[in-house]
Amino acid sequence: MLNFFLDAAAGATDTVAQEGGLMAQLSFPLMLVAMIAVFYFLMIRPQKKQEKEAQEMRDSLAVGDEVTTIGGIIGEIVSIKDETVTIETSKAGTKIRFLKTAIRSVDVSAASKKQAAENAGDGK
Repeated sequence: MLNFFLDAAAGATDTVAQEGGLMAQLSFPLMLVAMIAVFYFLMIRPQKKQEKEAQEMRDSLAVGDEVTTIGGIIGEIVSIKDETVTIETSKAGTKIRFLKTAIRSVDVSAASKKQAAENAGDGK
């Protein structure tokens, strides 16, 4: 009679262990998927967004924009070709040719310069 109760208790323990094993087997893949999702939303997605903004900035370059290069050179764009821009860096007319990918930022756009000049002309 005692063996009957011991066997029943052992069987119940095996069932609980099997269910716990199933949960353990599912928890690892779920944690892996969760970690990949976290990496995507915290690392990959912001980087893609930043690259897209940089590409849009490079595509919208115009003659007359004041830009800063990745090397820290500041100048005004005087010509634009397919993948290169030529900037003038001083009043003496020093011109340097760069790849568009070397432009870090547009400091003053040509459109805002034109608008400032029109506003200055109206104020006289």
